[in-house]
Amino acid sequence: MKKNLINIDKDYSDTIYDRINSSGKDRVAPTILIVDDEKLMRESVQELLSAYDFNCVLAEDGQNAFEIMDEMVVDIILLDLIMPNVDGFEVMQAVHERYPTIDIIVASGEATFDNATLAMRYGVKDFLNKPYNPANLIKVVNNLLEKRQLKRDLSEMQSCIQASEKRYSFFTNNSPDMIYMLDRDGVFAFVNDRATELLGYSQDEFIGHHYAEFIHQDDLEKANFAFGVSAANIGIKQTIDFRMLAKHPSVDPCYFESRSISIKLEAAELPEKDSGDGFVGIYGVARDITEKKRLDEKINFHLYHDALTELPNRVLFSDRINFAISQASRNNSKIAIMLLDMDRFKVINDSLGHIAGDKLLQEISRRLTSCISQGDTLARVGGDEFNLMLPDINSEKEVLERVSNITNALESAFMIEGHEVYVTFSIGTAIYPQDADSGESLIKYADMAMYHIKGKGKNGHNFYSDLNDTSFQHHLSMENGIRTALQEDQFEVYFQPQYDVKVEKINGVEALIRWNHPEKGLITPNDFIPLAEETGLINDIGEWMLNTSCQILEQWVKSNPALSSIKLAVNMSASQIAKDCFVDFVLSTLDKYNIKGEQLELEITENVLVQDMEMVVSKLKHLAGHGICFAVDDFGMGYSSLSYLQTLPLNNLKIDRAFIATIQSPGDKNTIITAIVAMAKELGMHIVAEGVETQVQLDYVKSIGCPTVQGYWYGRPMPTSELEAIAIEQLA
Repeated sequence: MKKNLINIDKDYSDTIYDRINSSGKDRVAPTILIVDDEKLMRESVQELLSAYDFNCVLAEDGQNAFEIMDEMVVDIILLDLIMPNVDGFEVMQAVHERYPTIDIIVASGEATFDNATLAMRYGVKDFLNKPYNPANLIKVVNNLLEKRQLKRDLSEMQSCIQASEKRYSFFTNNSPDMIYMLDRDGVFAFVNDRATELLGYSQDEFIGHHYAEFIHQDDLEKANFAFGVSAANIGIKQTIDFRMLAKHPSVDPCYFESRSISIKLEAAELPEKDSGDGFVGIYGVARDITEKKRLDEKINFHLYHDALTELPNRVLFSDRINFAISQASRNNSKIAIMLLDMDRFKVINDSLGHIAGDKLLQEISRRLTSCISQGDTLARVGGDEFNLMLPDINSEKEVLERVSNITNALESAFMIEGHEVYVTFSIGTAIYPQDADSGESLIKYADMAMYHIKGKGKNGHNFYSDLNDTSFQHHLSMENGIRTALQEDQFEVYFQPQYDVKVEKINGVEALIRWNHPEKGLITPNDFIPLAEETGLINDIGEWMLNTSCQILEQWVKSNPALSSIKLAVNMSASQIAKDCFVDFVLSTLDKYNIKGEQLELEITENVLVQDMEMVVSKLKHLAGHGICFAVDDFGMGYSSLSYLQTLPLNNLKIDRAFIATIQSPGDKNTIITAIVAMAKELGMHIVAEGVETQVQLDYVKSIGCPTVQGYWYGRPMPTSELEAIAIEQLA
């Protein structure tokens, strides 16, 4: 009986099978996995398919099928649906997800509509209802094999098309380049039309002429190395860049990056009169990189120069100092480093605006440049701060003469947008080697000498060596005191509450630092933070503040979980954010004290946001992804551009207390405050009014829709224990 079934419609199935395999004589027979829990059915189907040269593998259930598919390549699965343990539906799902190249034919007695629908959803190619005619099975298998073969043929065709497209893309992308051929003597034997477009010569003006006629003199040595007869001895591909002269003298030389290879022929291919080395010339492709070169030069220039004044920047100035020191050390000579800081520049900026301020700085840089000699270096290293290096000086008298020249050059007024502007500078000087032997120390000491002049009324000059009065000693004493305070834990965290004006309850606190000096008592930030920023100690103080504030918040929440609703605001300085480890430090601190990102708000001033926008955006967005909020402190008093409000992930604007102070009596208004509140609402940002000290001021900010206030009206900055007691009373 089984033998008769096998022979049913065998001519038809043989024809199909031969047609499928005619495309490749060595094609491997497909492997069919028969999955059925009935042993007799598995073996009978295997006997049937083996008669047609199919490789058959048997599996008694779904789990056995998985083991086989993991060990060998399977083309088709003949699958029963109802099986113990892992049934056919689970097999279909696994094949659909993990073995996309395997096709499935379902052979089952459960041929319901739902089963067929689910099978098709998993990509089943056909459905046979048991008991089925063996001829139908062979027909279904052969049809599926034919489709698989057509799919393979289509894939191969697509691969050929893709390869052809790549070849076409190669020629298209290279067609704008100059393609050339030089003979063994370096004479042009061929150039394409692109060469004439780029340089203006006709092909006749190229052909028969030596390459040296077209190469810029400064690059001729490189060209001779690459294109000379020596290229025959190298026999490798070479890449060089050089400048080629345009036909018209008014056109600047073009930069090319050329890739060339020597052309060699076998001895049998050479004419009898030619030498036997086989070298016949150079073939190359030259790409016009003029714009790239100009862009590189521009980028390189801006890496080492100030964008506004085009003077050297801090990096280049530091490099030149180090070079000058090495020369001075060998020659036993002196160097003067001068730091020039403009007096009252903020007043000018606030009065005339930042654009006018920028124009003033450009004009000042021109006048200062006129005062320097060849070999001197003038650099702009800050907003209104310039550095000047004088190498090979013989005495302090030379420095004073240069200071006099600078003072005279700046004495007359600057005309800026129709306004006469007069400027003065405070100047400090440090001298190598008597004051210091490193560039960093020289700049630092010149800075100290300059600040000494600032403290004495500005508009003057001082040598570092003259700093022996009490103010300088105070400066050093204060700096050393800050270092000691960090080491001996003399700093304390005070908290000023922020109130929700609707419910008049605390919804946040701002962490503020106080210095509990063992001899001088409590010192406020205004007395030591500016010096900390100047000396770089602000980074250590900032890290201490964030670490200690988060530790205190953790203790509050542990003692009373209701305080977890309080948001902690901590100030961040520009130098802290600029540090590479800033993001990691903030996140590790939160993790250390089990603080959620949503509980922390970092306060940043406007000047921080515009110093390096790309860097600030990247770091703040990273932290914002962990739920951390950001507030702009003293909003309205800094940078005039507001574009950063949409660029940065900011959540909160803190209106500066100077605006709130203008509200003195009922009926007073401040359009700036109103505008800030309206803008914040439009941007979906929160508002905090700082410096609210009276009922009148509170009523005003409430009337314009400001939801949160901070100031003496609700509470002064207070020690941890006092703030915690108030918060527990209100929130517990």
